[in-house]
Amino acid sequence: MSLPAVAMRGVDLSLGRGAARVHILRDVGLTIAKGEAVGIVGPSGSGKSTLLMIMAGLERPDRGEVAVDGVSLGTLGEDALARFRGARIGIVFQSFHLIPTMTALENVAAPLELAGQRNAFAPARDELEQVGLSDRLSHYPAQLSGGEQQRVALARALSPNPSLLIADEPTGNLDEETGRAIMDLIFALPARRGATLALVTHDPALAARCDRIIRMRSGAVEDAPLVTA
Repeated sequence: MSLPAVAMRGVDLSLGRGAARVHILRDVGLTIAKGEAVGIVGPSGSGKSTLLMIMAGLERPDRGEVAVDGVSLGTLGEDALARFRGARIGIVFQSFHLIPTMTALENVAAPLELAGQRNAFAPARDELEQVGLSDRLSHYPAQLSGGEQQRVALARALSPNPSLLIADEPTGNLDEETGRAIMDLIFALPARRGATLALVTHDPALAARCDRIIRMRSGAVEDAPLVTA
């Protein structure tokens, strides 16, 4: 039996100090199978985005275990964790987080260069072609529409060929038609590569496109029923 893409057990996280301390995640246990697409839903402040940050190793829990592809993130130092994240985990945010002084091609090539890959521009060019931006390689973020910037961000997230793609409200800053096109790519491109998708969304229609819906409330996983046709 293959290891799950994500396994979380007894995960707790609180932020702040003293009377201002807030319990963000409460005893979260969650398993996501390899190749599965899960939609994470719940009210604002329920801990959805924080769950993704823990999953990506961008936040460390106070207690509990988090494993991605069978690797326990808690056993990795900061440098090793950054290398692991760069190789195995792609992240797409609501805000595009592109480097404004870099072209689209340079933005996508950057994580590959940081990972030590030679000739990073060739695969970066291929990724931009996959998202329909072969004619925007030399454009800077300010010269691109919101939808185009999110396509660049998706190409950058997928360029290391990660086994897990994390998307946090990726259409939140886009109009409906553009958002639909971006989500078509987010569902299609990782699936072709056998990658796992963890998507936070407030849109029930997007969540319904996933294999499974995970519901959160007050920092805890309420349920994760299978989505049936």
